[in-house]
Amino acid sequence: MNNDYRNENPNPGQEPDKKDDQKSSLVDKIQQLGQTNVPSMDHSNIHCLTIIGQIEGHVQLPPQNKTTKYEHLIPQIVAIEQNPKIEGVLILLNTVGGDVEAGLAISEMIASLSKPSVSIVLGGGHSIGVPIAVAANYSFVAETATMTIHPVRLTGLVIGVPQTFEYLDKMQERVVSFVTRHSNITEDKFKELMFSRGNLTRDIGTNVVGDDAVSYGLINEVGAVGPAMKKLNELIDEYKGKQEGDLVQ
Repeated sequence: MNNDYRNENPNPGQEPDKKDDQKSSLVDKIQQLGQTNVPSMDHSNIHCLTIIGQIEGHVQLPPQNKTTKYEHLIPQIVAIEQNPKIEGVLILLNTVGGDVEAGLAISEMIASLSKPSVSIVLGGGHSIGVPIAVAANYSFVAETATMTIHPVRLTGLVIGVPQTFEYLDKMQERVVSFVTRHSNITEDKFKELMFSRGNLTRDIGTNVVGDDAVSYGLINEVGAVGPAMKKLNELIDEYKGKQEGDLVQ
C-alpha cells in the first residue's frame, strides 16, 4: 500500500500563499525603507509626526510632487490627543511650505494639544512650515537647516482689485500673529525678515539658517533627534508631575 498521501498538504494552496505573503511583505520593506527589519514602535509613548515635501491643501497637487496631505494629518493629531498611551509628540519637518490655510490649521491643532510636543526642522522648514515649527512646546533646528520667511503669495487667477490685496494682507497678518505668539521673535523683526530685499534671488524675504533662527528668537535651540528626544522626555515628566499634582488636590 502506498503511504505517500501522508506527506501531502491537507489544505493545498494555503502554505504557498503564506510564503508568498511573507515574501511580498519583505520586498515591500526593502523597497520602502531599504531594510528588512523595521524598528518596533508598539510600546513607545511618543508619536512621530512627519511633515515632508509640500503641504497639500484644498487643491490636489501633481503626482510627481512629494506631499503631506492635511486631511491625513488632522485625524492623526486628534488620535494623538485621544490615545492615553501616547504621552508626547515629535514633529519632524522637511517642507517647502504649501497651502497657507492648511498649514495654519495644522499649526493650530499642534499648538492646542494638551500633551507635550517638540518639533525639529531638518533640511528645511520654509514658508508656512515656519508656523508649524513654532507651534510645538519646544522647537529645534538642525545646524544646516534653513527656514525661508517671505510674504504670502497667490497662485492662479488673481483679480486686480484693492480687495485682493486687503485679503492678502489679512492672511499675512494671521501668519505673523501666530508665529509671534508661539515664539520669542518680535513682530517687527519677523516683518523685517519677511520684507527684506536682496537675500532671495527671485523673491523678497530671508533665508534663515539654524543658528540665526535661534538668535532671532524664532526657534528655541539648535539640535536634531537626540537633544529633541531628551527635551521631549523632560516635558513628558513635567506633564505627568502636573497631572499627579492635580489628582492629589
